[in-house]
Amino acid sequence: MKIERYQFGRITIDGQDYVNDIIIFPDRRIQDGWWRRQGHHMGVDDIAKLVVEAPEVIVAGTGAYGRMTVDETVENLLREQQIELVAEPTAKAVELYSQMSAKQRVGACFHLTC
Repeated sequence: MKIERYQFGRITIDGQDYVNDIIIFPDRRIQDGWWRRQGHHMGVDDIAKLVVEAPEVIVAGTGAYGRMTVDETVENLLREQQIELVAEPTAKAVELYSQMSAKQRVGACFHLTC
């Protein structure tokens, strides 16, 4: 899987454009239309399906301007599960995902706008 491009509101993966937020599972499946219960705030329920897949790392793209926040309960849960969390503005998160997924079992969730 190759993330070819990210720009505000759009990400291109293997030639497919996505215009809604997405989750990438460690097996490279993509869930299109990812939405959080509290909009720009990511809680445990928002990534529960990803956590069940037991990635070594979850890369969270927090939006072009980093407006999406990660709840402290997410950080605590992932620490307990020994899953590393990397939360960065989406452009940086895409770069990190591309680097890390070549070496580790990585999942990702990308907020594509704000």
